[in-house]
Amino acid sequence: MSTEPETTEDAEPGPPGAESTSAGETGAGGGETGGGETGAGRPASAEETPAGTGQAADPENAPADTRQAASAEGDPAGPGQAADPENAPAGTGQAASDEEAQGDPGQAADPENAPAGTGQGASEEGSPAGTGQAAGAEGGDAGTPQVSEAEAELRAQQAERERIEQRKAEKKAPIASGTKLSGKAADLLAAVRAVESGEKPSATVFEEPRPAPRRSAPEPERRPRPVAPEPVSGPAGPAPEAVEAVRQVLGAGGAPEVLAPQAAAVLGESADDQLRADPWQLLRIAGVRPEQADGFARALLGAECGPDDERRGRAVTGWLLEQAAQAGHTVLEMPALLAALAQRGVPEPDSAVQGAIAEGEALVFQDALEDEAGAPAPASGEGAEEDEERPVRVLVGLERYAMAEESLADGLARLVNSAPKQDGSAEEWEQAAAAAQGSAAELIRAVAGQGLVLHTGGEASLAEPAALLASARSLGLRGWAATHSPIGRNRFAALLRRSGQAAEAPGQTDEAPADSPVATVSGLLAGLEGPGRDTEGALDLDLLVVLDAPQLDVETAALLTESLPDGVRLVLAGDPAVLWSAGPGRVFADLLAARICPQVASRRPDPGPLGELVSGIGIGELNQVEAPGKEVVIVPVRDAGEAVHRTVQLVADSVPRAIGVPAEETQVIAPGHGGAVGTRALNAALKERLNPGPGRFGGFDPGDRIVHSPAPGRALPGRVVTADAEGLHLSCEGETVVVPRERVEQSVRHGWALTAHQAVGSRWPAVVVVLPGDAAQALSRPWVYTAFGRADRHLSVVHGVEQALPRAVAEVPAKPRTTRLPVLLAPQISGT
Repeated sequence: MSTEPETTEDAEPGPPGAESTSAGETGAGGGETGGGETGAGRPASAEETPAGTGQAADPENAPADTRQAASAEGDPAGPGQAADPENAPAGTGQAASDEEAQGDPGQAADPENAPAGTGQGASEEGSPAGTGQAAGAEGGDAGTPQVSEAEAELRAQQAERERIEQRKAEKKAPIASGTKLSGKAADLLAAVRAVESGEKPSATVFEEPRPAPRRSAPEPERRPRPVAPEPVSGPAGPAPEAVEAVRQVLGAGGAPEVLAPQAAAVLGESADDQLRADPWQLLRIAGVRPEQADGFARALLGAECGPDDERRGRAVTGWLLEQAAQAGHTVLEMPALLAALAQRGVPEPDSAVQGAIAEGEALVFQDALEDEAGAPAPASGEGAEEDEERPVRVLVGLERYAMAEESLADGLARLVNSAPKQDGSAEEWEQAAAAAQGSAAELIRAVAGQGLVLHTGGEASLAEPAALLASARSLGLRGWAATHSPIGRNRFAALLRRSGQAAEAPGQTDEAPADSPVATVSGLLAGLEGPGRDTEGALDLDLLVVLDAPQLDVETAALLTESLPDGVRLVLAGDPAVLWSAGPGRVFADLLAARICPQVASRRPDPGPLGELVSGIGIGELNQVEAPGKEVVIVPVRDAGEAVHRTVQLVADSVPRAIGVPAEETQVIAPGHGGAVGTRALNAALKERLNPGPGRFGGFDPGDRIVHSPAPGRALPGRVVTADAEGLHLSCEGETVVVPRERVEQSVRHGWALTAHQAVGSRWPAVVVVLPGDAAQALSRPWVYTAFGRADRHLSVVHGVEQALPRAVAEVPAKPRTTRLPVLLAPQISGT
C-alpha cells in the first residue's frame, strides 16, 4: 500500500499551572497563641481594626483559627476572643487600638474600649467575655467602687505616661533576639544578625518559610479553578542572516533551499559552518534520508566524500535510532542496529556505533537476560567459575528517550513503594466499595491501599473509574481524571453528569462544564486544565485517574509521574487491545506484563452488535453479528475510485438518511495519509461535496472540518471559523484556537478523514472505515480493533481487501517494541 506512516510523535510539557493556597497555612496560629505572651487575646473595639499575626481580618472571609470571633450583639466569647462584628480578629487573636497598640496587660482604656487584660475582655454592651472579668464603663463586679468618667480618664492618662516611660527605658537597653520581640519581628531581627555575622547568606535568610503540608479534608466549598497562564511565546526563529547563510550552503550542495529555516533552527548558531564541516548533519532535519544526505555531501566534499567516512557513520547511527523511536522503540538491540547500518552502506558498523557513543550522540546499556521461565538469570553459585559472566543484551538508544524511561521507572517505583496518604479511614473506603457494584467495587478497594493501580476494559468500563472518582471526592480527596483527547474529556464529563456522580452544571451534555474534574493530559501538564500545582511544584491532587492509558508514551508518562506528589494514588485505565502510543514506548503494556501493582479487569462488556463485533476482534475473531438496526454495514468495492465514491456517498447521503446521523457527526478512518484512498484523497473528495470552496486561507475555507496538531503526537478535531492577519481561527471542541499562518501548513489538515492513530481516544456516533485493496499490508488486529471501536451507533466498512481483513485480525498482532521499562522497574519494586 502506498501510504504514509501515521504520526509517531509525542506531546511537549508546558509551564506549571496556577497554585492553590490553603486556608489553613501556618504562620499565624503558631506558638504565639495562648498565654505565651502577656496581652494576647485583647479584643478590638468597633472602630478599630484588629491586628493579627500576619493575617487579614476580612468580614466575609473569617479564617478558621482556634479563636472564634463573637458577634456584636454580646455573644459570649471565650478566652482571648473578640466581639467585633465587622472586624473579626485573625490569627493569634491579638488586637489593639490605634492609640494602644503596645499597651501593657491589665491597663484600662477609655470607656468605649473594653479593658484588655490577659484572658479578660468585654463586649460592646458589657456582656461577659470568656472566663475573665469584665470591667465595662457602666458597671463592674460587686463590691468594687465605681469611678466617675473624669477619674477613669485621669487613670488612663497616668497609665499611658507610665507605659511610655517604661518603653523609653527598654529601648535604651540592647534587645535580645527572641526575648522582647515575637513573631515576624523576632524572626526579622534574627535574620539580620545572621547576615551581619556571616552565618547565612542574605539571599537565603529572607526567604518565606514553606507552609505546612495541607491536610486532605472535605472542602466546605469548591476550590477556584486555576487561572490559565499566559501563553508562552515560542523561541524566536533563527536570524534572517543565519537563514541566508544556510541557504547558500544548501544551494551549493544541491539541497532544497526551502530547508534553510528548519536547518538553521535545528542546528543553531553557525549552522552553515556545521554543514560545511559535516554535511551529514543534514540528516538531523526531519524528512531527509541518508541517500539525500550522501548526495549533499558529495557535492560539498567532492573526492573527500566516501561511505567509510566516520562522520557519515555517526550521522546514520543517530538517524536510525530516531527512526526506531518513531516506530515506537526506546532503544535498539545492538545486533539489529548493526544490521541496519550495514544495509545503509556503512562498511564498519561497530566503529560507527562506537563513534556515536563516544561523541555522546547515543547511549549504550547492558540489561541482564531472563531465563526461559521469565525470571532473571541466577547469580553464580559456589561451584560456578568466578569469571563466569551473567548473560546480558546490549542496547543502544538516544539519550532523550532512554533518560525518560529511566525517570518513568523511578517515578512509578516511588508511587508503588510509598503508602497512600491517610486521607480516609479503611471503614469509609469499604463503605464506598460496598455501595458500588461488580468490578467497580474491586477497583475502589484496590485504590484504597495502593499508590498505583491498573484498570482494563472497553468503553462500557468507563463507568468504573467514574464510580471511583465520585467515591474519592465524597471522602474529601482532590480527585481528577485525565483523558487523551478533548472528545474523550467531554464524553467522560458527560458520563459523570448522567450517572449523577458530578456536581450539576449547566451546559450541553457533549461539553465538559467549567467545574468538571476532568482534563486532558496535555492540559493538565501545561497547567491550562486541572487543579494546578502546589508550592512544591507537584500537581495539587490526591488521586489521578488517567484514561486512554495505552496512549501514554515514555516522555509524557515520565512528566506525569514526576509531577505527582508523594502519597498520591495513580490509576492507569484503558483498553489494552487498542493501538499503542504514537510516541516511543509501550508504557501500559509494559506495566501489565511487569505485574508490579494490582490489576483490575472490568467485567462490563460493551453492549449491542458493535460491542460484540469489537470484542471478538480483540481475541482474534472477526465474527458476523446480527445488526437489525443496521449498526454494522459492509460495503464491498473493487478499486480505489469506487472506494472514494462510496465513502462520500455514505457520509453525505446514506448514513444521514438511513441512520439519522448527520455528516458533521460521521468520521471517516483510513489506514494512511497517502495513496489513492488515503486521508488526503478522501478529504479532498469530502470537501468538494460537503463544503466546496476555493480554499482561500491556505487551502481552507470557513466550515471545513480539520484536525489540528498543536504539538507532535496530538490531534484536535475542529472546524475553521475564519482567517485574518493573525492566522487561521479554529474551534476545537468549544475552544478557540488561532494558528499563525506560517504554522498552518505543518499543523492543520482537513479532518473529515483521519488515521486510526489520530482517532484513538475519541468516539463518534457514526464511523466509516475505508479499507482499499492496497491497504492489506497496513492492517493488524490492533488497527482494526481501534478503527472499528470508534463507532458509537453505526459502523460502515468500505471493504476492498477481501480475505486480508480476517487474516489480519487472526494472525497479525501488534508490532513488537523494544523497551527497558520492565527491566528498570524490577530491582526497584519491593518483592520483585
